[in-house]
Amino acid sequence: MLEEEYQLDYFKSQGMIRKVCKACGSAFWTRDPSREVCGDAPCEPYTFIGNPIFKPHTLDTMREAYLSFFERQGHTRIDRYPVAARWRDDIYLTIASIADFQPFVTSGVVPPPANPLTISQPCIRLNDLDSVGKSGRHLTTFEMMAHHAFNTPTEEIYWKDRTVELCDQFIASIGGDINKVTYKENPWIGGGNAGPSVEVLIGGLEVATLVFMSLSRQKTQEKGYELNGEMYYPMKLRIVDTGYGLERFVWASKGSPTIYDAVFPEMVSHVMGLAGLDHMLGNKDYAKILALNAKYAGLMDISGTNLFNLRKKVAAAIDISPDKLDKMITPVEKAYAICDHTRCLAYMLGDCIVPSNVREGYLARLVIRRTLRLMNDLKITEPLADLIEQQTRIMSNRRFEQDIAVVREILDRETEKYAATLERGTRIVQKVAKTYKAKSQRVPLAEVMTLYDSHGIQPEMVKEIAAMEGAVVDLPDNFYSIVADMHSESKPVEEEDKTAHYAERVRALPPTKKLYYEQPSDIEFEAVVLDFFDGYAVLDQTLFYPEGGGQPADTGTLVSSDSMVQVDGVVKVGEVVLHHIAGGVLRRGERVKGMVDEERRWSLMRHHTATHIILHAAKEVLGAHIHQAGAQKGADSSRVDIRHFKHITGDELRRIEIAANRMIMTSQPVEISVEDRGKAEQKYGFGLYQGGVPPGRDIRIVKVAGDIEACAGTHCRSTGEVGVIKIIRVEHIQDGIERIEFAAGVAAVYYMQHLEQIVASAADTLSVQYENLPATVTRFFTEWKDLKKEVERMNSKMVDLETQALIAEVVGGVNVVIKRVDLPQKELSALASSVAARGGVALVGGAGDTARVVLASGDLRVNAGEIIGQVCELLGGKGGGKPNLAQGGGPETGKLDLALKVGRERILAALNG
Repeated sequence: MLEEEYQLDYFKSQGMIRKVCKACGSAFWTRDPSREVCGDAPCEPYTFIGNPIFKPHTLDTMREAYLSFFERQGHTRIDRYPVAARWRDDIYLTIASIADFQPFVTSGVVPPPANPLTISQPCIRLNDLDSVGKSGRHLTTFEMMAHHAFNTPTEEIYWKDRTVELCDQFIASIGGDINKVTYKENPWIGGGNAGPSVEVLIGGLEVATLVFMSLSRQKTQEKGYELNGEMYYPMKLRIVDTGYGLERFVWASKGSPTIYDAVFPEMVSHVMGLAGLDHMLGNKDYAKILALNAKYAGLMDISGTNLFNLRKKVAAAIDISPDKLDKMITPVEKAYAICDHTRCLAYMLGDCIVPSNVREGYLARLVIRRTLRLMNDLKITEPLADLIEQQTRIMSNRRFEQDIAVVREILDRETEKYAATLERGTRIVQKVAKTYKAKSQRVPLAEVMTLYDSHGIQPEMVKEIAAMEGAVVDLPDNFYSIVADMHSESKPVEEEDKTAHYAERVRALPPTKKLYYEQPSDIEFEAVVLDFFDGYAVLDQTLFYPEGGGQPADTGTLVSSDSMVQVDGVVKVGEVVLHHIAGGVLRRGERVKGMVDEERRWSLMRHHTATHIILHAAKEVLGAHIHQAGAQKGADSSRVDIRHFKHITGDELRRIEIAANRMIMTSQPVEISVEDRGKAEQKYGFGLYQGGVPPGRDIRIVKVAGDIEACAGTHCRSTGEVGVIKIIRVEHIQDGIERIEFAAGVAAVYYMQHLEQIVASAADTLSVQYENLPATVTRFFTEWKDLKKEVERMNSKMVDLETQALIAEVVGGVNVVIKRVDLPQKELSALASSVAARGGVALVGGAGDTARVVLASGDLRVNAGEIIGQVCELLGGKGGGKPNLAQGGGPETGKLDLALKVGRERILAALNG
C-alpha cells in the first residue's frame, strides 16, 4: 500500500509524526517524538494492567458511551444483527460488524440501513478457541463497536481524516490520553476487498482498527495495486469500516489481571466458587501471576508449543518451576474459558442456532462439548443450562429470540448425548489405539479429527485412553481452532446446470415477461416465439413457471397455427425463460397460444403455500428456532426439512397439523410484494431467508398466515384456497433435521381416501366395525404373541426329546450325529450345539419351503465353517460360520439327504485324517 495513503491532514494538524518501529519495522503515527516502538504487542508490553488508561466502565456503560457519542456526531444507532449469519451463503456466524452489510451493501447493490451508522455487533470467532482462558485476552464472543460510512461517487459522508478524528475524540471522552495513542499502518485485506488501515494502540493494547475499504478484486479501468500476490482495483464505494473492541476497552478501563476478570466479574466469581477455587479470588499472589501471564502472552503467539514457552517465562519471573505454575494456573484458565464459552452459547442458542453435525449447529455443539469437558475437569456438577441462564440474566438488556425454557431443553439433551459419547467412545478409541500401536505408529491428527467428527469423541479423551493402551497421539495444542476453521465457512455446492451453456445464446434476448407472477390463477396466454433451439422455445411472455426454489416446473401445451407441442420442462437462464418442448418444432416470430396444465398448477400452488403454513405452524408448536433446511414441492405431496433439536413426537405432529388447518380455515389473504432488501431485513428480520439468500437489490416478499419469506414460487391467493393439509409422516433425516411430508388440497383428500381404504380392508378382513378395529388388532396381536411363545415352548420340548433320542456313531472316540429333523433353524442350532457341548460333532438338517442345515463341532479337527459351504452348495445355496458352529441352506429341498451324506463323509475324513 502506498505511503501517501496514510499522509492524513488530521495527523499533520495534530503535530503527529510518522516513524518506523525499531522492533517490527512497521510505520506508525505518534504525538510523542521520543517514541521508538509502534505501541503494539510484542513491541511494547501491556502497561494498563494495574494502571487503567480509561475511566472505569462495565460492558453496558462502555457500550452506551460509545453509541451515544457517535449518535451525537450524527450517526444513526441500529440494532445488532443475529450471531447466526442467515443473510450470508458463505459464512455461518457473524464475525465482524461489516459482515452485517456484506455482500449487498458493500457491493453497492443495496443502500445501507442508515448512513452514517453506529452499531455494537456481537461477533463469534472460534479460530483462537484453544487460546481462550490461557492468554488472558482471547474470547470466542466479543462485541465489535463500530461506526460505518458508505461514500458513493455522488455523496461523500466522511473519509479518513474525520474517522481518525472521531477515534481520538471518543478515546478522550472516556478519559484516555490521546498523547499516548499510536496509529500503526497495516493494510487490510479480506473477503475480496482491501484498503489502507490503521490499528489504534494504547497501553500496549490494540483497542480498535480503522479500515478504509476502497479496493476490490473486480477489475476496473483505473490503476490497480498488487497485494499478497493479487491485483486489487478501486471500488465505486469507499467504505469506512471501523471496529472497536468493547471488551478490550472495558479491560483497559479496569486494569484487571485478565480480560475475563473485567468482562465476567459475576461469572468468574460464580464458576470459581463451583470449582472450589474461590480462595484464589482475593489472593494477591494469584492476581500477580495472572497479570504476568497475560502480559507475557501479549508478547507472543501462544498457539501450539508456545504455550510451554509462555509458562517458562512466567515461572522464571516468579521463581517457581513451570510444572508447579501449570498446576496452579490451569484450573483458573479453565474457569475463565467456561465463563467465555457460556456467554458464547447464550448468544448462539438465544439467536436460535440448533446444535447438530452440520453448519452453525456443528460449531454450537463444538463449544457445548468443550465446555462440558472443562466442567468435568473442574468437577463442576451444576447443569450447563444453569450457567447459560445466568449469563442470559446478566445480559438482560440483550434481546434473544429463543425462549430460555427451550434453551434449557436443548442443553439437557446435548449433555445426555455427550455422556453417551463418553461411554461408547472408550471402546472405539481402544481399538484405534491398539491398531496404531501394533504398527508402531503414532495416532495421526487425521484419525483424531475423524473420531471427533464421526463419533463426537474429544481429543483429550483420545489422548488419555490411547496412553493407557501404550499409544502416542499426534495432537496439537490448537486442535479445536483447526476444527472450527474447517467448519466455519460453507463450501459452494457445484450443481450441474444443464442450461448454463445457453447463457451466451440468450444474452441478446429481452427478459421474459413473467405472467405467472402477474396472473398466477390464469392458465391460458398468448405469446410470440423469440427463439427456438435444441428443443427449447423462448417466448416474449409466459405463464409457465420455471423450475426453482424447490418447486417443479409447470407443464402444458403450446399451439401455433399449424402445430401443437407439449411443454415438459421449463427453466430460467438469467431473466430469460426456456420452454423444453416435445412433439414438434416452433418457428421464430410465430404467435402461439399457451395452456398450462391447470390441475398440476393448482396442486403445486397449494403445496407451495402449504409449505409456508406448515413452517409457521411448526414454529408455533416447537419454538422460535424452527428454520427451513430444505424443501421439495410436488403435485401429489411435498416435504419440508426443519432444524429441530429432537425427534418430533406424534402429539406435536398432530398439533402442527391442527394449527396449519386453522390457518387455512381463517382464509387469510396471501400478500406478495417486491421490497427493498435492506428495508425488508430491518422490518421482518432474517427469518426471510428460509430457502436461501436471493440475489439483487429488490426481493419478492410472500406473507402467508404469519410466515414472511423471500420466495420466488407461485402461491394461492388466500390460505383458504389450499383447502386442507394432511401430514403424511415425519422422518428423522440427520442429527438436528426433521422432515415433514404432507399433502395439500385434492392430493390431501386422495391420501385420506387411501388411508380409509386401508382401514376398510383391514376391518373387512377381521369382520369388525371401524371403531372396533384397534381393540381387535390388539387382541389378535396379543393372542399371536401367546401362540408364538407356545410354539417356541413346544419346539424346545421337541429339541429335548430329539436330543434324548439321538443315536450317535463313535469315530475315533468322538460322538458323531448326522440326522434329518424338520425343525426351525433356531431349534436345529440348539440341537446341534447340545452335541458339540459334550465334545461331539452334529450335522442336522430340515426342510420346509427351503432346506436348512446346521453343523456344530466340539472337536478341533472338524472345522464347521469349512465343511458347511460344500453341504449348502449341493442345496443350491450358501453357508458360513465359525469353526465351532456354521449354518446355511438352499432351495433344493430334494437333495437334503444327499447333502447330509456328503457332510458325513467330510466329517469322518476330518476325524480320521
